[in-house]
Parts: sequence; structure tokens; C-alpha cells
Amino acid sequence: MSEVVASPGGAGYRERRPPAALARHLACTWAGRMGPGGETYVRTVLPDGCVDLLWDGDRLVVAGPDTGPVDVVARPDGFFVGVRFRPGLAPTLLGVPSSELLDLRVDAADLLGGERAARLSERLSDRLSSPTSLRAVAAELADAVSAWLPQSGDPDLVVEAAVAALGEPGVTRPVAALAERLGVSERHLPRRCRAAVGYGPKTLDRVLRFRRFLALADERPAAGLARLAVDAGYADQPHLTRECGRLAGATPATLVVSTGPDV
Repeated sequence: MSEVVASPGGAGYRERRPPAALARHLACTWAGRMGPGGETYVRTVLPDGCVDLLWDGDRLVVAGPDTGPVDVVARPDGFFVGVRFRPGLAPTLLGVPSSELLDLRVDAADLLGGERAARLSERLSDRLSSPTSLRAVAAELADAVSAWLPQSGDPDLVVEAAVAALGEPGVTRPVAALAERLGVSERHLPRRCRAAVGYGPKTLDRVLRFRRFLALADERPAAGLARLAVDAGYADQPHLTRECGRLAGATPATLVVSTGPDV
């Protein structure tokens, strides 16, 4: 789950580096504040191969890996804080295969246990009740997750290596070639990827390439779509357009990353 469409009316969204102790497991901590306006509205999140643990002041939720765009109804003046697990690392701390969370939003109590989730929600509520920023609340959530590390499972080193290989800019790796490079069978690799990431290496490759396009478009707003497509690893601009339609339900030109004021 990764938000790329900013909410209107003075909303803001910021990602920050995770604590050093969680650098292997977390891609970032994040916080988003919805702007005023009197009416609910919809914000869109797009696939990134990650699993998020998030809190909105009422519910603690696990957002599984997405295969397409997800519209989230946001209330005026509301907020979200969260931690984002790197692709393949969520099962080590949440104790459930990512494939069981695919395209789902699950109450954290169903995974962590009711008492554990309640304690964490109370801890975040106490933090929010004192004069603080949403950034500090997100950091508090990360601190709670870091306390789970001693009891966490071991990451799948093969999947970590696969994610790293597929994340290399401009590199296309067929499953057979990737499996051979990692020393596992062509049948074995997809099974392990599905358990750790939520989907197999082919889909993961598509999602990571899509995220490269979004990052490049944000870094180089003056670049043309044809150049961005090639640099992100697409065969050509029509290939990029097809994939944006499948993964985001939008054309490349409309996928503009926008952020609001610091939260």
C-alpha cells in the first residue's frame, strides 16, 4: 500500500526513514492528515509490494499487498499514521504469510491478538493526547514494532535477494533466470515469493517497475513519458501505458505524486 494521490483541502502526507533497528524490516514510517471541508472524500493508494500497519485514531489495521488501485474513504480532519514493511518482511513480524493478506484490509487484532492490539492502540492514543505531532505518533508505532524483533521469525533470504534483483533499474529477469541466479528451482521461487510478498516474482517485477516509473516521474518532472518508460524498464511508452492501466487504473500522465504540508 502506498499513497500517491494527495487529499484536497490542505491535507498532507509524509514518509520518513525508519529507526535504524528496523531499517531491514521497514521501508518507512508515515503520517497523513486529511484537510477540512465538511464532506468525506476518497483518496487512492497504489500497489508497491508492501504491507502496512496503520492507525487512524480508532482502528489498528493491516493493509495487505495490493494488485490494483484501492480507494480509501477519508473523513475531514482525520489522519492516519503507519509503518510500511519492506516487500517480503511483514510475515517475520506479523506471523502470517503475506499471501493471506493479498488485497485485504484486516483488523490488526485478528493477527496480533485482541489484547496485544488493544495495548498498542491505547499506547498510540496516549501519545496523541499529549502535545505532539503525527510524526511522533508514527515513531511511537515504530517503537512498538521494534519490541517485537526478539520474537520475530527469520526473513527469507532468497526472497530478499529476489526483491533486490528485481528492484535493479532497467533489468528484466525471467523467473527461470532469477531462480537459477538464486540457486532455487523455478517452481520453488514463486511459492516462496507468494508466502513472503503476497504474489509471485512476475507480479512483483511488474509492481517494482511501476514504482520505479513513479519515482522517476517525481524526480524528473520535465522528462517525457517515452524516456521515463525506457529508464524505468518498460519496452516502450505503450507498454508503460498498459501497465499503468492495469496497476493504477489511470494513464501515466495522471499519476503525479503530490504531497502537502509537513505532518
